[in-house]
Amino acid sequence: MAAIYSLYIINKSGGLIFYKDYGSAGRMDTNDSLRVASLWHSMHAISQQLSPVAGCSGIELLEADTFDLHCFQSLTGTKFFVVCEPGAQQMEALLKVIYELYTDYVLKNPFYEIEMPIRCELFDFNLSQTVQKDCVALLGR
Repeated sequence: MAAIYSLYIINKSGGLIFYKDYGSAGRMDTNDSLRVASLWHSMHAISQQLSPVAGCSGIELLEADTFDLHCFQSLTGTKFFVVCEPGAQQMEALLKVIYELYTDYVLKNPFYEIEMPIRCELFDFNLSQTVQKDCVALLGR
């Protein structure tokens, strides 16, 4: 069983530009994944404004009974978040690796238009290799 249920990448205006399901029990259709991304973007923005701590960058971890949601926001405002098993370790490091893959294979792609949905085979291939390697490392512990 994989530790990661799904991965989302949201642009700075809240649009879902990438979604990948990793075999979670309840697969979502396109509309549901768009709703989840939009809801998360809104919650993240509201939490920045309501936080009593100065300089808060928003929610980084949401823990529930059946899943954890880890979020990484880049300096440009692009958000990467993964829904995973409760208590999964090293998700912050995985999100940073995914961000590096995004910068290497998506942003450096001359055919990619910023803020548009990601359709890049090299990104997909390297992402699946990274997630698979991470899941093997998690299961080996």
